[in-house]
Amino acid sequence: MEREAMEFDVVVVGGGPAGLTAAIRVKQQAQAAGKEISVCVLEKGSEIGAHILSGAVIDPIALTELFPDWKDLGAPLNTPVVDDQFLFMTATSAFKLPTPPQMHNSGNFVASLGELTRWLGGQAEALEIEVFAGFAAAEILFADDGPGNRRVKGVATGDMGRTQAGEEGPNFEPGVELHATYTLFAEGCRGSLSQQLMEKFNLRDGVQPQTYGVGIKELWEIKPESFKPGTVIHTVGWPLTSDVYGGSFLYHFGENMVSVGFIIGLDYTNPYLSPFDEMQRFKTHPKIRPIFEGGRRIAYGARALNEGGFQSIPKLIFPGGALIGASAGFMNVPRIKGSHTAMKSAIECADAIVKVFGENAPALLETYPEQLQASWLWAELKKSRNIRPSFKNGLWMGIAYSALDTYLFGGRAPWTFKHHTDHDQLKPAKNARKIDYPKADGKITFDKLSSVFISNTNHEEDQPCHLKLKDQGVPLSVNLALYDGPEQRFCPAGVYEFVEVEGDSSAKRLQINAQNCVHCKTCDIKDPSQNIIWTTPEGSGGPNYPNM
Repeated sequence: MEREAMEFDVVVVGGGPAGLTAAIRVKQQAQAAGKEISVCVLEKGSEIGAHILSGAVIDPIALTELFPDWKDLGAPLNTPVVDDQFLFMTATSAFKLPTPPQMHNSGNFVASLGELTRWLGGQAEALEIEVFAGFAAAEILFADDGPGNRRVKGVATGDMGRTQAGEEGPNFEPGVELHATYTLFAEGCRGSLSQQLMEKFNLRDGVQPQTYGVGIKELWEIKPESFKPGTVIHTVGWPLTSDVYGGSFLYHFGENMVSVGFIIGLDYTNPYLSPFDEMQRFKTHPKIRPIFEGGRRIAYGARALNEGGFQSIPKLIFPGGALIGASAGFMNVPRIKGSHTAMKSAIECADAIVKVFGENAPALLETYPEQLQASWLWAELKKSRNIRPSFKNGLWMGIAYSALDTYLFGGRAPWTFKHHTDHDQLKPAKNARKIDYPKADGKITFDKLSSVFISNTNHEEDQPCHLKLKDQGVPLSVNLALYDGPEQRFCPAGVYEFVEVEGDSSAKRLQINAQNCVHCKTCDIKDPSQNIIWTTPEGSGGPNYPNM
């Protein structure tokens, strides 16, 4: 069966803050310029916001550029930050440290990024933007405009496959092609199509490798007497050893709600480390546990995040489109924020499209990176570029250098530190210390399966597995043999298990529970053999976060 094709001027892949901002800004600027530009947003989640997960403390600077009257329009930013705390943790105590200037949150808001994204979706629909939720972009479409001149002409959604009872094979419903003059990729961190574009058009040539962290988050309703609206707490130290980059956040907002999360850099070296279990262990600290006692855990999720910053930003444009938001890696790690920068990149890209749209289309969007480099986003990321890589020699060296960089150089040091890839940092298991994690108590701490359950994650069991292995033998011959199967620990959703082969208790095989996948992308990043490839599942699959 042939695929149906739909025509738009602009197609945006990803209905997160960056994708919706780009769509809205194109419409706003087109109307101001008297141009008719049709825009479509494609979102793989079951609805707008279903796959959105962030802390989140939101800097409204980019939102104000997009909607100067966002307060009157009812944007869900209702809890201003009133207290910033930065703590160093030991196993039994917590010591207050001076809050670094870049972590000050005056003028910012504690909020649900999922709620803000849904609000942006409503604003997009009010501008007559076509928003297609539940449809996953699975394939990049190309057009040949002459020898050596290939451009992106849109995307196609994946085939919908089901095996019907009594039939020999799957009954496929073909996907849909969406053609566009410009296609913007706003897939979030480690977007699968964005990765293909970087390779196809050599967008990473001349830049540092991207490096990543994984964030594990829970949403709690706590006792009123423990609730301190607008309080923001960040911690470093216990339960992590000083050679592991990471820390926690606790954000009080709404009505007795607390977002608690733990972020761990994926360049850790011990194959026995489990980011999920480190987060659970953190909640048992004597200064932290009382916050949650008598409370109720409402939601759980996990997501990888870009930590490379300024020196890891790829080339942003290619014939027929551009990368925006976390697909390109605009997170400011020292600020623990990326939504404002993602939205700003989308604003500049949208402005570039409207400028050239018409007689010059489909021109290369050359003014997009030029505008970005002249903006506050570029200055902000450049100023903080050396802080994350300074932690490669451990927590104390990182803190010392960060203070020097901030207070003496003001972020203007005449050097730029380099990054390394994450997947090749693991030590062999024989050289590593095993970690004995406490058993979950079901009240403050939980196991992976009960956590995945409240993420509302679902994939149809009869769809093809979206987690591909380049070589079926590598999990046993390399990962299990050398690293004692780290995928069963670095995955925060219990997707990967080494189980006994039926009839042979001495043999094992890798079992992939793809239905559990929360789309965090950790496996695609941290697999030491780079043998696991995360591909786009059918639309509507994955988590359904209510307000993360």
